[in-house]
Amino acid sequence: SMLLKVAALQFKSTNSYDGNIEKIDNLIRQAKEAGADIILPSELFEGDYFCQIENYKNYLLAEEYETSKTLAHYQQLAKELNVVLPISFFERCGNVYYNSICIIDADGTKLGVYRKTHIPTGECYEEKFYFTPGNTGFKVFKTKFGNIGVAICWDQWFPECARIMALKGAEMLLYPTAIGSEPVLTKDSKDHWQHVMQGHAAANIMPVIAANRTGVESINNSSMKFFGSSFIADEFGNIVESKGRDDEGFIIHEFDLDAVRDNRIDWGVFRDRRVEMYKDILKDDDSNGR
Repeated sequence: SMLLKVAALQFKSTNSYDGNIEKIDNLIRQAKEAGADIILPSELFEGDYFCQIENYKNYLLAEEYETSKTLAHYQQLAKELNVVLPISFFERCGNVYYNSICIIDADGTKLGVYRKTHIPTGECYEEKFYFTPGNTGFKVFKTKFGNIGVAICWDQWFPECARIMALKGAEMLLYPTAIGSEPVLTKDSKDHWQHVMQGHAAANIMPVIAANRTGVESINNSSMKFFGSSFIADEFGNIVESKGRDDEGFIIHEFDLDAVRDNRIDWGVFRDRRVEMYKDILKDDDSNGR
Protein backbone atom coordinates (compact mmCIF):
# COMPACT_ATOMS: atom_id res chain seq x y z
CA SER A 1 0.00 0.00 0.00
CA MET A 2 1.15 3.56 -0.72
CA LEU A 3 0.72 5.56 2.46
CA LEU A 4 1.32 9.29 2.42
CA LYS A 5 0.38 12.31 4.46
CA VAL A 6 -0.89 15.52 2.91
CA ALA A 7 -1.18 18.85 4.72
CA ALA A 8 -2.86 22.20 4.06
CA LEU A 9 -1.74 25.49 5.62
CA GLN A 10 -3.96 28.34 6.85
CA PHE A 11 -2.66 31.69 8.06
CA LYS A 12 -3.27 35.41 8.37
CA SER A 13 -1.25 37.65 6.07
CA THR A 14 1.23 40.06 7.64
CA ASN A 15 1.14 42.28 4.50
CA SER A 16 4.90 41.77 4.33
CA TYR A 17 6.66 39.51 1.85
CA ASP A 18 9.37 38.57 4.34
CA GLY A 19 6.84 38.18 7.15
CA ASN A 20 4.62 35.90 5.10
CA ILE A 21 7.51 33.77 3.82
CA GLU A 22 8.72 33.32 7.40
CA LYS A 23 5.22 32.34 8.54
CA ILE A 24 4.75 29.83 5.74
CA ASP A 25 8.24 28.38 6.27
CA ASN A 26 7.48 27.79 9.93
CA LEU A 27 4.18 26.09 9.11
CA ILE A 28 5.85 23.92 6.46
CA ARG A 29 8.44 22.81 9.00
CA GLN A 30 5.73 22.03 11.57
CA ALA A 31 3.77 20.01 9.01
CA LYS A 32 6.93 18.12 8.06
CA GLU A 33 7.54 17.30 11.72
CA ALA A 34 4.03 15.83 11.79
CA GLY A 35 4.99 13.60 8.88
CA ALA A 36 3.65 15.51 5.88
CA ASP A 37 4.85 14.49 2.42
CA ILE A 38 2.85 17.06 0.42
CA ILE A 39 2.20 20.51 1.92
CA LEU A 40 -0.20 23.01 0.31
CA PRO A 41 -0.07 26.75 1.12
CA SER A 42 -2.92 29.08 0.12
CA GLU A 43 -3.26 31.17 -3.05
CA LEU A 44 -0.91 34.15 -3.60
CA PHE A 45 0.37 33.85 -0.02
CA GLU A 46 3.42 36.10 -0.52
CA GLY A 47 1.49 39.19 0.58
CA ASP A 48 -2.00 40.53 1.11
CA TYR A 49 -4.52 39.53 -1.56
CA PHE A 50 -3.80 42.49 -3.84
CA CYS A 51 -6.67 41.67 -6.25
CA GLN A 52 -9.14 43.43 -3.91
CA ILE A 53 -8.49 46.61 -5.88
CA GLU A 54 -7.30 47.63 -9.34
CA ASN A 55 -3.85 49.21 -9.09
CA TYR A 56 -1.32 49.13 -11.92
CA LYS A 57 1.55 49.28 -9.40
CA ASN A 58 0.68 45.74 -8.32
CA TYR A 59 2.00 44.41 -11.63
CA LEU A 60 5.44 45.02 -10.12
CA LEU A 61 4.79 42.13 -7.72
CA ALA A 62 4.97 39.57 -10.54
CA GLU A 63 7.92 37.22 -11.01
CA GLU A 64 9.12 35.16 -13.94
CA TYR A 65 9.04 31.37 -13.63
CA GLU A 66 12.74 31.01 -14.41
CA THR A 67 14.03 33.73 -12.08
CA SER A 68 11.47 33.87 -9.25
CA LYS A 69 13.14 34.29 -5.86
CA THR A 70 10.04 32.78 -4.23
CA LEU A 71 10.28 29.59 -6.27
CA ALA A 72 14.05 29.37 -5.73
CA HIS A 73 13.52 29.68 -1.98
CA TYR A 74 10.94 26.87 -1.92
CA GLN A 75 13.07 24.67 -4.16
CA GLN A 76 15.70 24.77 -1.42
CA LEU A 77 13.16 24.12 1.35
CA ALA A 78 11.48 21.24 -0.51
CA LYS A 79 14.86 19.58 -1.04
CA GLU A 80 15.95 20.15 2.56
CA LEU A 81 12.74 18.66 4.00
CA ASN A 82 12.01 16.05 1.29
CA VAL A 83 8.47 17.36 0.71
CA VAL A 84 6.39 18.29 -2.31
CA LEU A 85 5.41 21.99 -2.33
CA PRO A 86 2.82 23.44 -4.75
CA ILE A 87 3.73 27.15 -4.66
CA SER A 88 1.25 29.77 -5.87
CA PHE A 89 2.80 32.90 -7.40
CA PHE A 90 1.99 35.94 -9.55
CA GLU A 91 3.69 35.10 -12.85
CA ARG A 92 4.98 37.46 -15.52
CA CYS A 93 5.65 35.91 -18.93
CA GLY A 94 6.67 38.43 -21.54
CA ASN A 95 3.95 41.09 -21.53
CA VAL A 96 1.33 38.82 -19.97
CA TYR A 97 0.51 38.07 -16.34
CA TYR A 98 -0.92 34.88 -14.88
CA ASN A 99 -2.15 33.55 -11.56
CA SER A 100 0.12 30.51 -11.49
CA ILE A 101 1.32 27.63 -9.39
CA CYS A 102 4.63 25.78 -9.60
CA ILE A 103 4.83 22.23 -8.30
CA ILE A 104 8.18 21.62 -6.62
CA ASP A 105 9.11 17.98 -6.13
CA ALA A 106 10.70 16.58 -2.97
CA ASP A 107 14.20 16.85 -4.49
CA GLY A 108 13.72 20.57 -5.22
CA THR A 109 13.00 20.11 -8.93
CA LYS A 110 10.44 22.42 -10.53
CA LEU A 111 8.00 20.07 -12.29
CA GLY A 112 6.30 22.83 -14.24
CA VAL A 113 3.59 25.41 -13.92
CA TYR A 114 -0.21 25.48 -14.04
CA ARG A 115 -1.89 28.79 -14.88
CA LYS A 116 -5.32 29.52 -13.42
CA THR A 117 -7.92 28.86 -16.10
CA HIS A 118 -11.04 30.51 -14.70
CA ILE A 119 -10.51 34.16 -13.73
CA PRO A 120 -13.19 35.76 -11.53
CA THR A 121 -14.28 39.35 -11.40
CA GLY A 122 -16.32 41.30 -8.89
CA GLU A 123 -15.95 43.61 -5.96
CA CYS A 124 -12.89 42.49 -3.94
CA TYR A 125 -12.04 39.87 -6.60
CA GLU A 126 -10.72 42.09 -9.41
CA GLU A 127 -8.66 39.31 -10.96
CA LYS A 128 -9.57 40.01 -14.58
CA PHE A 129 -7.71 43.31 -14.20
CA TYR A 130 -4.46 41.46 -13.49
CA PHE A 131 -4.55 37.99 -14.99
CA THR A 132 -4.82 36.59 -18.49
CA PRO A 133 -6.74 33.30 -18.44
CA GLY A 134 -4.33 30.40 -18.19
CA ASN A 135 -3.17 28.61 -21.35
CA THR A 136 -1.61 25.47 -19.86
CA GLY A 137 -4.72 23.33 -19.75
CA PHE A 138 -5.38 21.20 -16.68
CA LYS A 139 -2.33 19.30 -15.54
CA VAL A 140 -1.31 16.41 -13.34
CA PHE A 141 2.17 16.35 -11.84
CA LYS A 142 4.04 13.11 -11.13
CA THR A 143 5.74 13.72 -7.80
CA LYS A 144 7.73 11.51 -5.46
CA PHE A 145 4.54 11.14 -3.42
CA GLY A 146 1.98 10.41 -6.09
CA ASN A 147 0.24 12.10 -9.01
CA ILE A 148 -1.36 15.36 -7.96
CA GLY A 149 -3.83 17.53 -9.82
CA VAL A 150 -3.55 21.17 -8.79
CA ALA A 151 -5.91 23.99 -9.73
CA ILE A 152 -6.48 27.44 -8.23
CA CYS A 153 -9.39 29.00 -6.31
CA TRP A 154 -12.16 29.88 -8.80
CA ASP A 155 -11.22 26.71 -10.73
CA GLN A 156 -12.52 24.74 -7.75
CA TRP A 157 -16.13 25.59 -8.63
CA PHE A 158 -15.93 23.84 -12.02
CA PRO A 159 -16.55 20.08 -12.07
CA GLU A 160 -15.05 19.86 -15.57
CA CYS A 161 -11.67 20.92 -14.18
CA ALA A 162 -11.69 18.23 -11.46
CA ARG A 163 -12.87 15.53 -13.88
CA ILE A 164 -10.16 16.30 -16.45
CA MET A 165 -7.45 16.10 -13.80
CA ALA A 166 -8.90 12.76 -12.69
CA LEU A 167 -8.88 11.53 -16.30
CA LYS A 168 -5.23 12.57 -16.60
CA GLY A 169 -4.29 10.32 -13.70
CA ALA A 170 -4.56 12.49 -10.61
CA GLU A 171 -4.64 10.59 -7.32
CA MET A 172 -5.70 13.67 -5.34
CA LEU A 173 -6.88 17.20 -6.13
CA LEU A 174 -5.33 20.27 -4.48
CA TYR A 175 -6.85 23.75 -4.47
CA PRO A 176 -5.02 26.78 -3.02
CA THR A 177 -7.60 29.48 -2.36
CA ALA A 178 -8.30 33.07 -1.32
CA ILE A 179 -12.00 33.45 -0.53
CA GLY A 180 -14.00 35.29 2.09
CA SER A 181 -16.55 38.05 2.26
CA GLU A 182 -18.74 38.49 -0.82
CA PRO A 183 -19.72 42.17 -0.67
CA VAL A 184 -21.84 42.06 -3.85
CA LEU A 185 -23.59 38.79 -3.07
CA THR A 186 -23.89 39.69 0.64
CA LYS A 187 -23.81 36.04 1.56
CA ASP A 188 -21.51 33.66 3.37
CA SER A 189 -20.33 31.09 0.84
CA LYS A 190 -18.27 28.93 3.22
CA ASP A 191 -20.56 25.88 3.21
CA HIS A 192 -21.23 26.13 -0.52
CA TRP A 193 -17.48 26.40 -1.14
CA GLN A 194 -16.81 23.23 0.82
CA HIS A 195 -19.75 21.32 -0.67
CA VAL A 196 -18.75 21.86 -4.28
CA MET A 197 -15.28 20.44 -3.63
CA GLN A 198 -16.66 17.58 -1.54
CA GLY A 199 -18.67 16.80 -4.65
CA HIS A 200 -15.48 16.65 -6.75
CA ALA A 201 -13.99 14.22 -4.23
CA ALA A 202 -17.07 12.00 -4.26
CA ALA A 203 -17.65 12.13 -8.03
CA ASN A 204 -14.02 11.37 -8.89
CA ILE A 205 -13.43 9.11 -5.87
CA MET A 206 -10.22 10.80 -4.75
CA PRO A 207 -9.17 13.08 -1.88
CA VAL A 208 -9.51 16.86 -2.20
CA ILE A 209 -7.33 19.28 -0.23
CA ALA A 210 -8.19 23.00 0.01
CA ALA A 211 -6.00 25.66 1.67
CA ASN A 212 -7.60 29.07 2.30
CA ARG A 213 -6.46 32.31 3.91
CA THR A 214 -7.93 33.64 7.15
CA GLY A 215 -8.12 37.06 8.78
CA VAL A 216 -9.08 40.56 7.68
CA GLU A 217 -7.07 42.32 4.96
CA SER A 218 -7.60 46.00 4.15
CA ILE A 219 -6.24 47.85 1.13
CA ASN A 220 -7.13 51.51 0.60
CA ASN A 221 -10.92 51.69 1.02
CA SER A 222 -11.44 47.96 0.51
CA SER A 223 -11.58 45.29 3.22
CA MET A 224 -12.10 41.54 3.13
CA LYS A 225 -12.52 38.91 5.82
CA PHE A 226 -11.28 35.53 4.62
CA PHE A 227 -13.22 32.63 6.08
CA GLY A 228 -10.45 30.06 6.53
CA SER A 229 -12.18 26.69 6.88
CA SER A 230 -9.41 24.87 5.00
CA PHE A 231 -10.24 21.18 4.79
CA ILE A 232 -9.30 17.74 3.55
CA ALA A 233 -12.01 15.47 2.13
CA ASP A 234 -11.61 11.75 1.59
CA GLU A 235 -12.52 9.91 -1.61
CA PHE A 236 -16.15 9.66 -0.52
CA GLY A 237 -16.47 13.43 -0.02
CA ASN A 238 -16.39 13.31 3.79
CA ILE A 239 -14.46 16.12 5.48
CA VAL A 240 -11.83 14.29 7.53
CA GLU A 241 -9.79 17.33 8.67
CA SER A 242 -10.64 21.02 8.84
CA LYS A 243 -9.63 24.35 10.32
CA GLY A 244 -11.97 26.91 11.86
CA ARG A 245 -12.71 30.24 10.28
CA ASP A 246 -10.10 32.12 12.30
CA ASP A 247 -7.51 29.43 13.09
CA GLU A 248 -3.92 29.55 11.92
CA GLY A 249 -1.85 26.42 11.50
CA PHE A 250 -2.08 23.26 9.44
CA ILE A 251 -4.24 20.19 8.96
CA ILE A 252 -2.83 16.81 7.98
CA HIS A 253 -4.28 13.46 6.96
CA GLU A 254 -2.87 10.11 5.88
CA PHE A 255 -4.19 8.34 2.80
CA ASP A 256 -3.48 4.92 1.38
CA LEU A 257 -3.48 5.75 -2.33
CA ASP A 258 -3.69 2.08 -3.30
CA ALA A 259 -6.85 1.64 -1.21
CA VAL A 260 -8.29 4.83 -2.69
CA ARG A 261 -7.54 3.52 -6.18
CA ASP A 262 -9.29 0.25 -5.35
CA ASN A 263 -12.37 2.19 -4.25
CA ARG A 264 -12.26 4.16 -7.51
CA ILE A 265 -12.14 0.94 -9.55
CA ASP A 266 -14.84 -0.74 -7.44
CA TRP A 267 -17.37 2.01 -8.14
CA GLY A 268 -17.02 1.74 -11.91
CA VAL A 269 -17.86 5.37 -12.65
CA PHE A 270 -14.86 5.73 -14.96
CA ARG A 271 -15.61 2.39 -16.64
CA ASP A 272 -19.18 3.43 -17.36
CA ARG A 273 -18.58 6.91 -18.70
CA ARG A 274 -20.13 7.49 -22.17
CA VAL A 275 -17.86 10.15 -23.63
CA GLU A 276 -19.64 10.14 -27.01
CA MET A 277 -22.76 11.36 -25.21
CA TYR A 278 -21.11 14.39 -23.61
CA LYS A 279 -20.62 16.65 -26.64
CA ASP A 280 -23.09 19.23 -25.32
CA ILE A 281 -20.63 20.07 -22.53
CA LEU A 282 -18.68 21.99 -25.19
CA LYS A 283 -21.56 24.47 -25.70
CA ASP A 284 -22.15 27.67 -23.75
CA ASP A 285 -25.93 27.37 -24.08
CA ASP A 286 -28.67 25.57 -26.05
CA SER A 287 -29.24 28.16 -28.78
CA ASN A 288 -26.96 26.60 -31.43
CA GLY A 289 -25.61 30.05 -32.13
CA ARG A 290 -28.97 31.76 -32.69
